[in-house]
Amino acid sequence: MDDDRVSLPEVDGWELADAYGWATARPRVITLAEGARPLWRIVRRYARILGETLPEGQAVFIERMAEQTLRVGACLAASECSETVTEEMLSAAFTLVRRSVQGAVRITKGATSPKVTRQPLSLEDKVRARIEMHGGRATSSQVLPFVGATAAEVKELSGIVVTVARSGKSGRPSTVFTIRGANSGDSAPQPASTDSNKNRRTSSHAETQPASAEREENRARVVRLDAYRPGPRQAPEPKRPEPLGDFNPFRALL
Repeated sequence: MDDDRVSLPEVDGWELADAYGWATARPRVITLAEGARPLWRIVRRYARILGETLPEGQAVFIERMAEQTLRVGACLAASECSETVTEEMLSAAFTLVRRSVQGAVRITKGATSPKVTRQPLSLEDKVRARIEMHGGRATSSQVLPFVGATAAEVKELSGIVVTVARSGKSGRPSTVFTIRGANSGDSAPQPASTDSNKNRRTSSHAETQPASAEREENRARVVRLDAYRPGPRQAPEPKRPEPLGDFNPFRALL
């Protein structure tokens, strides 16, 4: 309906208004024509078979489709100021009701289908997802509040590598989580020692330097607006009238 390329046809509603006045002027009885009775029996049988075939959760929505078909047929007859429902009217009504039944069955199909139980993610899967979200390297503040675990529980995961990185000489060290095997430097855990911990801090500090240098390189430069601001314009000096001397331009008009 909401399409600018298609214009709606002009509808003359006077005949429908007259039919409404005819239908409400006095009580009327609308009956089926003899030619429409075989189709009416088919509609009733169709509704009974469909109600017995569908699950109860869907059958309750269409159990009165035969009666609704008869009501729609009566409305079509009244719109033509007729007290008889012909086979053509009943067939049109059955088409409309059957279309609504198809929509009801399609909508209620999900309510009767068995629900699929999803397997909850493990702690390692949650941590991996958070690390991949931050580009393969995430701090404890970016991981722990979202996975519902402590740093000690994450350190026990076999697929997660935990390192300590320091942003500067006096900066506070931060715990960094990475995925084991994602980088070539990841290897099997070795016995902890003082020298290895010192080398680990040194290497972690060295890894943060290129990122800082890149950050400094990409940092926006401050540009003074005075360089692009035009200087104040000076008002032009008023031109002084030149002396006419002996030449009079108005003499030619005399």
